[in-house]
Amino acid sequence: MDIEFLREKADIFKKIRQFFDERGYLETVTPVLSPNLIPETCLEVFETSYVPPIGSRIREKQSFYLVPSPEIWMKKLISTHKTDIYQLCPCFRNVESTGRLHSPEFTMLEFYTMGADYEDSISITEDLFSFLLDETSRKSIRPPFEQISMDEAFSCFAGFSLYAAAEKNMLDAEARGLGLEPPPYLDTAALFDLIFIHAVEPNLPRDRPVILKDYPSFVPCLAQKCPGGRSVERWELYVRGIELANCYSEETDPTNIHTYFKQETVVKNNNSLIPHEIDENYWQIFTDFPRCSGVAMGIDRLIMSLTGRTSIDSVLPFPMGR
Repeated sequence: MDIEFLREKADIFKKIRQFFDERGYLETVTPVLSPNLIPETCLEVFETSYVPPIGSRIREKQSFYLVPSPEIWMKKLISTHKTDIYQLCPCFRNVESTGRLHSPEFTMLEFYTMGADYEDSISITEDLFSFLLDETSRKSIRPPFEQISMDEAFSCFAGFSLYAAAEKNMLDAEARGLGLEPPPYLDTAALFDLIFIHAVEPNLPRDRPVILKDYPSFVPCLAQKCPGGRSVERWELYVRGIELANCYSEETDPTNIHTYFKQETVVKNNNSLIPHEIDENYWQIFTDFPRCSGVAMGIDRLIMSLTGRTSIDSVLPFPMGR
C-alpha cells in the first residue's frame, strides 16, 4: 500500500472523528479482550488466554475472547453515563474468509445516540456520508439512501410475501421454488437467511445506497419491535450491493434481554465451533437503560466505497494471507 493511500485513510478517520466530536459524542476506548461476550449465533470468535506471572494473586490461566464488536462494553458505559458515544476499534471474527469482502480482523465504527430510534440513525448516517463525500463523489454512494422494507424486498426480488409465507410455514416450499435445496432441519429464521442470501441480497440496487429495514421478529436480535410485533426496528445499509452497516432501535427491556441471552446461549453452546463464556447477569445493566439507537459500520468496507476500491485486501496495509 502506497503512502498516499495511507494518508487518505488517515484523513477519513480524522473526518469521522470530527463529525462525531462536533455533534457532542464522546469517543470511547474499550477492551479488545473480554472475559465474556454477547451470545451471537451468527458468528464465531477468537479465544486466547491470560497467563499470570509467577507470584501473582491470580493463580490460574484465564480465558479471554477477542471482541467481535465493542457493544458489550459500550452498553455498560451507556447504562452508567447515558450519553452519546462512539468508537473506532479493531474487531475480530473467526471462521471468516479473507480477500474481497471479509477479514477476520477489521475496523468497526460503532456509535450510540441517546433518545434516538432507528429512523433517527438513518438521518445521522446520511449526514456522516455527506460529511465524508465531496461534490464529485459517485451517485452510488451519495445520500439520500433508498429505503426498502424487508417484506417489500422479498416481494420484489424473491417473488413472494415474506410474512404470508412464514405464517403458513411455506418458506421451505418458496426456497425450493427458487431452485434452492434447504435441508429438512432448517427453522424459519434459517430459511429466511437462505432465501435472503441467495435471492434478495444479490438483487439489491447497486446504483445508489439502500437501507433494508424492518427485519422479521422471528430472526433473534436485540432490537425494539415495530408496532404490530411482526418486525423489529432494524436496518442494514448496502452500498453497491455490499452490506456496510447494521442498526437497531436498541432493546432496553431487561426481561426481553434476559430471555434473548438464555435462548441464544443454548443455541450457541450446542452449535458453535468456539464456545465462549457469557455473563448471565449482563441483562441487569438494562434496569435503568436509556432509549437509544446504535449503528455498527465496517470501516474497511466504507473506505472501499469512498475510494472506489473493490476488495478489503486493497485497503488493508497488511492483509491476512499475504
